[in-house]
Formats: sequence, C-alpha cells, structure tokens
Amino acid sequence: MHRILITGALHPVALEILNGARDVQADYRPDLPYEEILPIIGAYQALITRSETRVTRELIDAAPRLKVIARAAVGVGNVDVDYATDKGILVINTPGKNTNAAAELTLALLLAAMRKIVPAHRRMEARGWERHQYTGSELAGKTIGIVGLGNVGHRVARFARAFDMEVLAHDPYIADDVFERHHAAKAALDDLVAAADVVTLHVPLTPQTEHLIDAARIARMKSGVVIVNTARGGIVDEAALLDALRSGKVAAAGIDTWAEEPPSGNPFADLPQVVMTPHIGASTREAQLRVGESIAEQTLRALRDEVVDYPVNMPRLNVLSNPRVKFYAVLAEKLGRFAVQSLDFNPRRIEVMYRGELSAEEGLMVRRAFLKGFLRDTAEETITFVNAEQKAGERRIEISEADDPHFTDYPSAVQFEITDHEHSFKIGGVVFGENNYRLSQVNDFNFEVIPDGHLLYVINIDRPGVIGDIGTTLARNEINISQFELSRNMPGGQAMSLLRVDTPVDNRVLEALRAIRNVVSVRRITI
Repeated sequence: MHRILITGALHPVALEILNGARDVQADYRPDLPYEEILPIIGAYQALITRSETRVTRELIDAAPRLKVIARAAVGVGNVDVDYATDKGILVINTPGKNTNAAAELTLALLLAAMRKIVPAHRRMEARGWERHQYTGSELAGKTIGIVGLGNVGHRVARFARAFDMEVLAHDPYIADDVFERHHAAKAALDDLVAAADVVTLHVPLTPQTEHLIDAARIARMKSGVVIVNTARGGIVDEAALLDALRSGKVAAAGIDTWAEEPPSGNPFADLPQVVMTPHIGASTREAQLRVGESIAEQTLRALRDEVVDYPVNMPRLNVLSNPRVKFYAVLAEKLGRFAVQSLDFNPRRIEVMYRGELSAEEGLMVRRAFLKGFLRDTAEETITFVNAEQKAGERRIEISEADDPHFTDYPSAVQFEITDHEHSFKIGGVVFGENNYRLSQVNDFNFEVIPDGHLLYVINIDRPGVIGDIGTTLARNEINISQFELSRNMPGGQAMSLLRVDTPVDNRVLEALRAIRNVVSVRRITI
C-alpha cells in the first residue's frame, strides 16, 4: 500500500482518482504547515503539493520512503529538485494545463485596464453615475507587444488578432516559422517596447529576465502605454512601474504576479488605473480539473514504476556507472547556461564534439545536459533531461555529434558549436578529477575558468591599460574579482577577459565597463 500526502488544494476529480485506486492511501491535508509536515512525512511514498509547501533538504531527509514529489502546477521553484535527484526521488509537474487560463486572464486584465472597468465599478458601488469620467480605449487598431511567444504568449497573440490588434513578438529562442504561424511580427525587445501600445510579459523569471522591463525600457515606450504581467513577479521592476504610472508615462497596468507574494504595503492599491489580481492565472475550474487529473494519474503511474508524462528530473543521472560521463554531464549543463546568455542570434544547429577519452557513444547524457542548460531559462515549461531533445526539436534546432580524434590537450574534453548558418559560437570545457570543472574555450579564446556564479566576459582591442581600467571600474563599484583570466588571438588584435565576481553586476556598472576605451563588448553571465 502506497501512502500519499497531499498538502495543496486539488480539484475533487484528483481525489476521486486517488481514492479509487486500491493500492494507495491518500491523506488530503491542504495548507498543512511545514512544521507539521516534518514529523509525519517519513511515513509517505509520495507528496503532492502546490506552491504553499517548501520541499527542502530538511523535509526530503525526513522522508526516507519518498519516491515521488508531485507539483500540481508548472513551476517547481518551491522544490529542491537537485537534492531530490541526488536522493533518487522523481519530481513531476503539470505543464501546459493552465495555458488557456493564463492567456484569458491576460486579456481580461487588459480589457479592464483600457476600459477603466475597476474605477467605474467602484463608482457604481458608491451609487455614482459619472459616465464621462470613464472613457477608455479600444483594442482594435492598437499594437500589442508580446514578450515570450511560448504556450501562453502564442495564445495571447491569437486572442489579440481576434480583437483586430497588430501583433509584435519578441522571443530569441524560437524559430521564425513559429512567428509566422501565429501571425506575429518578429521584433527586437527594444524595438517592440518602443512601438507597442500594450506590452505583455510571458517569459519565466530567470537572472536574464529579472527586471527585463525596467526604468530604461519604460522610458523607451510610448506615453500612455499599458503594461500587463501575468507571467512572474520580478520581470517588471515594480518601483519603476509605480513611478511611471504616477507620472502618466504608463496609462494603466494589469498585474497578477508580484515580486513579493502577497505584496506588503502594495502602493499600487492607491492607483485607480491599476487592475490587480492575487496570482490567479491558473485559477479556473477547467484548468484546475486538468491539473488535478494529470497530477493524480501521473502520481499513480510513478508509484507503480510506470512511464510518466512530465518528469522534471531524472534521478538515475547521479548513479551513472561511468563517473566521467556524470561529471561531464554536470559541466555540459553549465556550458549550456553560459552559451545561451552569449548569443546574438537565433540558434538553428548545435554540434557536439567529444574529444580524447570521452566518445560520442557515451554522450547521450552529456548532450541532453547541455540542451537542458541551454533551454532551461528560455522556456515557460520545465526543461529536463527527459524532454530537452524534444524541446530543441520543437524550436527547429538540429543536433549533431562526433568524435575528434586529433585532440591531445586533455585526456577528455567536450566542445559545442552553435550556429544559425551565418553566425557561430563555440564553447568548450574539461573536467580535472571529481567536481573540478573548467570552461576552457570561448570561440577562439582559451581559458581555464570555473563556470560558476557571477561572471563577466569582456572583449576589447588589445591595447595597454584596458585591464587596469576594468579593475578600477569594478573596484569603484565595490565589486570584488575572485578570478580573472585573459586570452588574446594575436598581439594587437582582440583580447577576451573572463572574470568571476563575488556579487551581481547591475546595468549601471555594465554601461560603465562598455564606456571604457578600446572595450568592444561586455556580457553578464550567471550560472
């Protein structure tokens, strides 16, 4: 008999499915406090939760019988997936089940904001009838800028076209035919925010998308623009948005997701032009029914050692018989994360080159690990070792691999070349013993840098004084350098510096670095 603890509210259909199974006992205790879960979790083989329960190392250690952690939603941010993987625990979720609900809420917030429905409703509640104070704007003929053309974004595009809106979209990680299929004109982000009457966000929250819409980008927007965020809190800089709403630069906003949930104080509550909801993007009866059915059926399959549809992790990765492959899989995921933050083009092909003792025959997990790192911060759904190749295929990215018999510098190494048939980016790495990872190549520049934490890479003309100016600029902004490596292609040609720093580098410091004489480009990388 398998015991399942349920700590998140589920649709009744989920309980019907679980209670109808003869080989399980389901204990339904939604909103059970963390402190009360710890002493009882040891008796259970499965935990079904939503966002309210933190699945920490402490909780996992208290559950020696746990086989499955099931998240009844898309995100798994409250689950320590890496530690669950180490312990051989399968993590599953329910991607795509609330896509329509989130897209419909986006249009609901947009319509409510543009037609001033909330202040009009409040005035009616007060028995008022000042019709002409609530003249709004129509969607027809307006331009909507969709940031992120994934599952939710492309559905918003379809809805917007039904309202006779012009659709612009920005998503550097999907193929051009996806834009064409959804009748969305492809645009660079800065061009999109400058042209759109409405800007709506549909991307995951990552180091690259945090404060993607900040004061500088709002300044580029049209006066009177409307901003809608139903994706994740933190993608919009709330302080900058608040200032822009107060000044009138932004005419209205629809907000469902918040940097802090629930938001303390919440100064947006004082603004009548803001339509607010408490993170209810998935809160429809239909979406919750789909989520409930999916999570119940998948949990039963997982407990019975059957194939599940939406695995988040692959626990067996950490018990691979060949330790070299395991170490290179970890390195490859780090290189994938570095690479995706380095591109200025839409990738169409990735070639994997195995060198030395590491052969293509051992490369399945290495290849998947690179794709997992490369895609993980660019998708609404969770990218796993299981679905990484499928998701790359959906984006029309071709994968090829080969051995390099001429390589002799290290006993083993791996290199990835990413192209769009016109541009190319190369990255390579090597492992020296257990957990001793090094990034060894970026394009034509050679290094031995630890690929972890906060990094900068700077390309400059090889002239005296540039390195000193970089160090001075960082020191002036109290940013400490933990590792600095310089490589150059030829004396007087181009040089590239890779720096590991102790703290994040904000946009202001990046601009100061870019202003240094002979600096060609600066990128911020987070791994």
